[in-house]
Amino acid sequence: TAQSLGVIAEANNPNLAVLYDFYHMQIMEGDLALTVKENLASIKHIQIADNPFRHEPGTGEINYDFLLPYLDEIGYEGWVGCEYGPSGDTVDTLGWASEWL
Repeated sequence: TAQSLGVIAEANNPNLAVLYDFYHMQIMEGDLALTVKENLASIKHIQIADNPFRHEPGTGEINYDFLLPYLDEIGYEGWVGCEYGPSGDTVDTLGWASEWL
């Protein structure tokens, strides 16, 4: 996170922002909620997948039941993209998203 924020600061371009990948950042840094909150102004896109195995939210260690409502609480207004391989049939594994669509 720090490296990407440094590049953005150096570029000083309002069109440059962070795509924050929950899957990778859980592996590299952890403490996703705090990092997003502290860097909210620079994060314009969040990519989600659970960890390990990169399946849909609810299949691993990332607490999406906390994180997704938390994004609303802290005023996140950017995009959230889903980049994961379903753990089963695609339609059968979309139930997690019904609350957020």
